[in-house]
Amino acid sequence: MSTERTEQDPAVRALNELMAVLDDCMTELGGARVRAEKLLEERQSGRAWLDIVTAESRPLVVEQISSVMAALASAGGAWRREQAHALASEQVSINRIAAMFGVTRQRISALLRERARSPQA
Repeated sequence: MSTERTEQDPAVRALNELMAVLDDCMTELGGARVRAEKLLEERQSGRAWLDIVTAESRPLVVEQISSVMAALASAGGAWRREQAHALASEQVSINRIAAMFGVTRQRISALLRERARSPQA
């Protein structure tokens, strides 16, 4: 497949976006891990949770995790929709796509409908 054609491929764009989000999330989670270690040290030194959490700078570790989960859900969902559409465009049956994704055929049908309604489709 030519470079020009892959650049126009919505599944390639979704996969590139997913990879960028994964990179951002790994960085964010690395920072959250370091901060969580600090919280653990503070708790093990005898500080009360209220004191620890109220002294923690924003975003809180729990906020960082929620942000990462939301970003992954969004980018992962877009990739899943585009990948299902790309496979269906290659005449792969809904049943086979469902088996590959480990979901029901109804879920694949829903992904394809969602993709058809999305503005970037």
